[in-house]
Amino acid sequence: MIDSVHLEDVSCPLGCPKNDEFVLSGRDLLHDLPGTFTIVKCRTCSLMRTNPRPTPETIGFYYPDDYGPYLGTRVQQTGPKRTSGIKKLLKPVVKRLFNFNTEALPPLSPGRLLEVGCASGAFLHRMAGQGWQVEGIEFSDKAALAATRLGYYVHAGPLETAPEPRQPFDLIVGWMVLEHLHDPIGGLQKLCEWAKPGACLALSVPNAGSLEFRLFKEKLYALHLPNHLYHFTPETLRQVLEAGGWALENIHHQRLLSNLLASTGYVLRDRGYTRLGQKLIDFPKRAGKWHFALYPLAWLLSAFGQTGRMTIWARKQA
Repeated sequence: MIDSVHLEDVSCPLGCPKNDEFVLSGRDLLHDLPGTFTIVKCRTCSLMRTNPRPTPETIGFYYPDDYGPYLGTRVQQTGPKRTSGIKKLLKPVVKRLFNFNTEALPPLSPGRLLEVGCASGAFLHRMAGQGWQVEGIEFSDKAALAATRLGYYVHAGPLETAPEPRQPFDLIVGWMVLEHLHDPIGGLQKLCEWAKPGACLALSVPNAGSLEFRLFKEKLYALHLPNHLYHFTPETLRQVLEAGGWALENIHHQRLLSNLLASTGYVLRDRGYTRLGQKLIDFPKRAGKWHFALYPLAWLLSAFGQTGRMTIWARKQA
């Protein structure tokens, strides 16, 4: 029940004087769970955060078992797929033509990989198939169990309680996870300690500096209150990475319009266009080939840094 959720007031993690400005208030639109939450912006460094926010001990209320990322990363254990020769030939061509930047990785030879927020293990499974030695960290016990059943070592719990690895990592990834951490700088510092000299970090986060954020505000699909505790722009993300021991090297703006269409759906639903609004809200779950049809427009918006998500590469500072 909501009575069991406790809120905490936190200062800017970059150590700035407390001098915040109000940005917006919103609620959980993904599961329609109770509570209204406020986003504030530090006037010194411009980092935005949800404040007050659920404590680490009680935020699990907003992560039910049917939470989208848990379900969307399950690996179906089926027999080997039969693929036609034409499809095998076309696959690398399509991959080159349609680069969505959702899980863009730096060019590295297979080594040791850690995924923070591995959910049910789909990315771990794919990378293991490419020769990587993989491990994961996952907040949800149920999702972590699904990944463990695939044969991978996964720590079930938050990053803060994860034990030190037996060997350091060559690559650490986190897809839409940094914004969920109560202590992103402490988490990045911990990951830096676990990384080899010169190791790479690949992260994806919503882009609070995009047109979508300014246009949709509390109806933004990627706002995801209160689960998203921080709301990064390219510049504030760079500051947080540096404080955590990482140097930002590349920003890849994702070439997808899922957030844009789903946010439009929230607006239409609130204006009485219930059926059309719900169809657009559900678009990210079943977009399929529509991603390819919308790719030219997504590519154009990404060229100006105006899509709603970004994937970054960083390197461990010497």
